[in-house]
Amino acid sequence: MTPLEPNTQEAEILFTGLNTPPATPASSLCQELLDKIEARTAIVGVAGLGYVGLPFSTAAARAGFSVIGVEPNAEKAALVNAGTSYIGDVTTEELAPFVKSGKIVADDNFDRVAEMDVIIICVPTPLTTNLTPDLSYVVAVAESCGKKLRKGQMIALESTTFPGTTEEVLAPILEKASGLTCGTDFFLVYSPERVDPGNQTYDTMNTNKVMGASDDDSRRLGLALYSAIMDTVVTVSSCSVAEMSKIFENTFRAVNIALVNELTLLCDRMGVSIWEVLDAANTKPYGIMPFYPGPGVGGHCIPLDPHYLEWKAKQYDFVTRFISLAGDVNRSMPAFVRSKCVRLLSNKGLALSKAKVLLIGVAYKSNVDDWRESPAIDVWNLLEERGANVRFTDPHVESAIVNDRQRKSVGYTAKDLAWADLVVVTTWHGDLDPAFMMEHADLILDTRGATRHCEVPAGCARVLL
Repeated sequence: MTPLEPNTQEAEILFTGLNTPPATPASSLCQELLDKIEARTAIVGVAGLGYVGLPFSTAAARAGFSVIGVEPNAEKAALVNAGTSYIGDVTTEELAPFVKSGKIVADDNFDRVAEMDVIIICVPTPLTTNLTPDLSYVVAVAESCGKKLRKGQMIALESTTFPGTTEEVLAPILEKASGLTCGTDFFLVYSPERVDPGNQTYDTMNTNKVMGASDDDSRRLGLALYSAIMDTVVTVSSCSVAEMSKIFENTFRAVNIALVNELTLLCDRMGVSIWEVLDAANTKPYGIMPFYPGPGVGGHCIPLDPHYLEWKAKQYDFVTRFISLAGDVNRSMPAFVRSKCVRLLSNKGLALSKAKVLLIGVAYKSNVDDWRESPAIDVWNLLEERGANVRFTDPHVESAIVNDRQRKSVGYTAKDLAWADLVVVTTWHGDLDPAFMMEHADLILDTRGATRHCEVPAGCARVLL
């Protein structure tokens, strides 16, 4: 074994050991909840019924648990109680039977916390404008739950956050508000969400579930609950390890995407196709993982989560240079896309201020309907800043807010494509036809490589990022 090879045998032993309930006897409170989990009589509370909480609720109901969801948005809570889903990964057909049978019910407040045996916290953890952690949603839930907390309950935090949050922030709030002791009177675990919206292969149940706890009773309860719902649970030694694992996953992606984006900038100057480079490099059967360029990095994880670690590292007088650089590179991509638009239109004899631009896709990733934190919106803002007349078409997004104005999607028609002086592919969805686009648009900037394997028809000029 070389020094660079992981000791997979030791890793397997480690995880096998942790995935076995601790040898120490469970306390009476812990055993009571364990019995409820095994019998599926434990009531599962879910704080936040968004892209994480609603799929988890349906997974828990499918496993036989009764679920009380808490969604502060009263309109969304009412939709859930009507059996209507507003999340792409949960269909109304899937949700409705659980609501009808009483397995899932939603409230817009925390009045029923005492009825819950388990409380799963799935609320947003955004960044401030200064790229520092904003835990206000987690704190608010903790304070609301803490006031009504009783002995024998388990709380699980799933929101992405910096290492130490569960033990240093959440636990003290719960203890102060309730007068109870963590690990003795109530139990606490951290298990990061790994939801990938729009993924047709991996969902809440079949994605390996990482879970960490800092005491034996909390660990055995977390393992019991998640094993009853998910296919595979990977237990680690502490909440901090679990918190760091999620941050690492998204930092890994952010850094590698930034590397590809930076090489894209270089290839543009050199007149080399980054897509051909990547296709060639990815033929290597080992040592290469596919990452691709784009107009920026979007979503609620990759652009945000690394900065949680960056902020935490400063408390240890440590500078995370890769994270900082990756953020700088990825944030520069919308401006690069605009510069490409300027060049392409100039070759056509048009100034950006006089041009009509159609964006193809404004969702933050393929095959989802969420446009928040989308790099396409950043590109749009930059184009309008220079006077461009911008429209968008997206089969999954009916409308989006840009520059404080609500904009509606136009159609993906021959007329809409022909209207534009420049068509820019900012997000590509699987239900779009690239051949149709190239047939009716005369100038295309493809930032996603959606057309790189397509034959370009006469009368169409297609440029890849």
